Amino acid sequence: MNRTVRSVATSLAVGFALYFVARGIWWIEQPTAPLLMVLAIGIYLVVVNIAILGDGSSVRMPLWSAVVSLLASAVIPALVTFSLEPFDRTAPFATWYIGGLGLLAVVCIVRRRFLIGWLTLAVLIVAASAYLGFGVALNLGLVGSIMWVAVARLLVMFWDRAVRDTERLAEIQQAVSAWHATQRVRQRERRLRTQFALAVAGPVLSRVVAARGALTDPERLDARLAEGRLRDELRGADLLNDAVRNAIETARRRGAVVTVFDEGGFDGIDEARRREIRDELAAVLTRAQTARLIIRSARDPRVAVTVVGRAGSRSPGDDDAVDLWHEIPR
Repeated sequence: MNRTVRSVATSLAVGFALYFVARGIWWIEQPTAPLLMVLAIGIYLVVVNIAILGDGSSVRMPLWSAVVSLLASAVIPALVTFSLEPFDRTAPFATWYIGGLGLLAVVCIVRRRFLIGWLTLAVLIVAASAYLGFGVALNLGLVGSIMWVAVARLLVMFWDRAVRDTERLAEIQQAVSAWHATQRVRQRERRLRTQFALAVAGPVLSRVVAARGALTDPERLDARLAEGRLRDELRGADLLNDAVRNAIETARRRGAVVTVFDEGGFDGIDEARRREIRDELAAVLTRAQTARLIIRSARDPRVAVTVVGRAGSRSPGDDDAVDLWHEIPR
């Protein structure tokens, strides 16, 4: 779309430039210095084509090209004026430079050289007023050149704003798509965790219902282990893999109280490092012989997981002796 608009604008600019050149060549009165007229037309052709077509890889006109356009806007009116007798200077073929330089100013505006564009228009106004008179210049097309430049500036401003709004909308759409994708992943994870929880607790609950609560000691142990695994899956699923689950279950079977908290400690950590952290956590839990284990993963710039072991099995608020402290860095 942007390429198509640029191609159309370029074609229009080249077409108008050729129209003004044709007006200048089609003189009805012989200039007293035709070489000056031809030189003015030649300079205009070269400068306007450089301004329109030069450095097509960027919308913004190169600075040197803009400066050349400004200098040409001061030279061309003088060459045209000095090539004609005073009474021929208001003829249609003699005032081609008013529209031509107005077009050059528009090109500078469109190619994001706003200051050069306005300066080119100002030079044109001063030159036309000096050689023709301000009122005469207005009647011979100066008003149109001024309006062209003003309208071009407004269109460029609105176009740039539309481009910014479109880019912002595209960014918002990408963010929304990413959010939806994240939600779908989380929903899938919740379904998997629910299925896992049902697989763990289902058989135990079935036995409890069938036995009407009259469980044997091994069955009570299985029920406690199933309850603990359910809590672990709900509170700290990101911390768990098969090795960590087995180490936690082994600790509970020997009578330890294990608590797992995941508070976003894995946020921003790549999957490879997460696997390394889980393997290290499993090794720490396998070696631990403490009566109470607290596994916590919090948002910390340095530490991903902290494992605390207490000597007693009382509530976390009690002042138990800490006999294990292990931090796994991010």
